[in-house]
Parts: sequence; C-alpha cells; structure tokens
Amino acid sequence: MEKRNEIVEVSFRLALLIIEFSEELESNKKYVIAKQVLRSGTSIGAYIRESQSAESKSDFIHKLKIAHKEVLETEYWIDLIKESKTYPKPTQEIENLLLSVNKLLNKIISTSKNKIK
Repeated sequence: MEKRNEIVEVSFRLALLIIEFSEELESNKKYVIAKQVLRSGTSIGAYIRESQSAESKSDFIHKLKIAHKEVLETEYWIDLIKESKTYPKPTQEIENLLLSVNKLLNKIISTSKNKIK
C-alpha cells in the first residue's frame, strides 16, 4: 500500500477548486485574471508532483521552492479578486487550502534544507 502524501493530496484538491473558480471567473467575463489564477493555481501541484521524482535533495528543494513561488502568486491574484468590487469571491476552502499548502511547503523546504547540512 502506498504511503499517503499530504502535500500532493492537498495541492491536487486545491488545483481542482482553482479550475472551478477560474471557470466561474470566465463565466463572469473576467478572462485575463481567470487565466492567471488557473495557471499559477494549478502549477503549484504540478511542481509538487514533479518534486516527487527529483534527481537529488537539492533538486527536490528547488522544485518545491518554485511551487512556493506559485503559491505566493496565486495568493496575490486571490487578494486582488477579493478586493475588487466586480469579481466573484473565492471560496473559503480555496483560501484555506492555499494557506495549508503554503505552511506545508515551508515546513518541507526547511526540514529538507536541514537534512542537507
């Protein structure tokens, strides 16, 4: 039986919700931001999944750092949307999952760096 991987699971769930939210944005004719949210929000999980077959510990950390940058970018787009009066608001679950992924990535990156030392 395969071991459960929380960061992979949480980022995948986040990506599914981001897809739904970007479709909602598009249905409200918010195409440009919808594409930005879709790209950054789904690439988080892609980089995390890619990190699972990293060639080295430093490659693993590098891929997770890129995923973390995508989290920060997605948070930026979500914050813009929340402050805009004309955009549909993201769900609380999206915000919660973004926060969870952010915390998990910080912990994994920190722990992995300490193991290299």
